[in-house]
Amino acid sequence: MTVVSLSSAAATPSEIVQSPLPRLKITEIFLSLQGEADTAGWPTVFVRLTGCPLRCGYCDTEYAFHGGQWRDIDDIVAEVLGHGVRHVCVTGGEPLAQKRCLVLLRALCDAGLEVSLETSGALDIGGVDPRVSRVVDLKTPGSGELARNRLDNLPLLTARDQLKFVLCDRADYDWARDMVAAQRLHERCMVLFSPCKDRLDARVLADWIVADRLPVRFQMQLHKLLWNDEPGR
Repeated sequence: MTVVSLSSAAATPSEIVQSPLPRLKITEIFLSLQGEADTAGWPTVFVRLTGCPLRCGYCDTEYAFHGGQWRDIDDIVAEVLGHGVRHVCVTGGEPLAQKRCLVLLRALCDAGLEVSLETSGALDIGGVDPRVSRVVDLKTPGSGELARNRLDNLPLLTARDQLKFVLCDRADYDWARDMVAAQRLHERCMVLFSPCKDRLDARVLADWIVADRLPVRFQMQLHKLLWNDEPGR
């Protein structure tokens, strides 16, 4: 089986060649319920890629920073299809840190699946297949990675995408609220505000959103309410 493969993030059309499906380093593939964004609650296959250039202070998937196994993309797609559900989420780590993630996303779309991508927003999302729903996590001051935000991604967002803010405290909330207003982000896509576990009470965040009548969607991580931090759930 062959696909068109991007040899690098900066590949030009003349540099795209026909080649066997390449490999990606994978931490885990598992079936669970989607816990976030607009497909929350749907049975979903998660494909977690290994590696991340960021070090957010609240990261809950540090085990994906290192290790993993190299897998052929056709094998990954076959395993996803074998679970028998239509939703698949490619996540990390930071999945776009592996350039061939773009090939995987396209292959999953070609297989007829509903595909979402969870990305930090620190890397260019412009090359992602337009059939993919991009869930972009814009980093707040409390994350410790504010400077890594690639704001050039914001004009690329469409109604198919979602923009997520994980909030640690009132300062994060004020920053995110002002960012939404200044950039009119709610007019581009769904905007999600989430409380950081153990750092911001969910009820407090909900009250702030209601008081300010923000055009954002409050969300909690369904999978953590059900299974806490159990790996593979």
